[in-house]
Amino acid sequence: MIDTIREIETPEGIALRLRAAGALPRAQAWMIDLVVRGVGLVIAMIPLSLLGVAGNGVAMLLMFGMTWAYAVVCEACFSGQTVGKRALGLRVVHADGTPVGWLPSVVRNLLRGVDILPGVYGVGLASTLLDPHARRLGDIVAGTMVIHANELPPGQQVPDVPALPLPLVLAADEQAALVEFAERAGQLGTQRQEELAGLLRPLTDGDGPAAVRQLMAHANWLLGRP
Repeated sequence: MIDTIREIETPEGIALRLRAAGALPRAQAWMIDLVVRGVGLVIAMIPLSLLGVAGNGVAMLLMFGMTWAYAVVCEACFSGQTVGKRALGLRVVHADGTPVGWLPSVVRNLLRGVDILPGVYGVGLASTLLDPHARRLGDIVAGTMVIHANELPPGQQVPDVPALPLPLVLAADEQAALVEFAERAGQLGTQRQEELAGLLRPLTDGDGPAAVRQLMAHANWLLGRP
């Protein structure tokens, strides 16, 4: 499967380009996560083995949690990235490029039980090879996809701030400039961010960090985020 580009357009007409991750990098990330979970279990088993029957019960619960909850918690709390995905520069997002939430993450990970059939992820591999965006069955049902986070898409670097509608109408190039500022703000110093935000006073209610945060909120609204 050759990685493909998925281009989507926000309601405000801003194009986002998502580069879908193919089966190989996803398998590599899964192997890293498998090692991480295995090492974590081995370390936890050492003190639990001293607790007898009670320790065995806790170990079984821990094994269940590491098997089913590890990926869900990581994806929902750490911007769609487990340890393996972070190491490979991958990220789980909604199909429209927005950050993944708890329910979609639960659905896509529960369906691993189907994707893994009849062994070594046979169903999942076939799905990623057939789907134009390299999605396994769990991703298709959950409405998610795995992308290369370090390269694309524009807009994914914008801080996750609750969206706020613009107080006035902006032209298309002005909207694009605002989103670009929000994407690149993390590469700028705090003083430089506040200085640039001060130039956009008609869009903000104040100065300093509050103005920067408000511009981030406007950018998220332009990107169609909640």
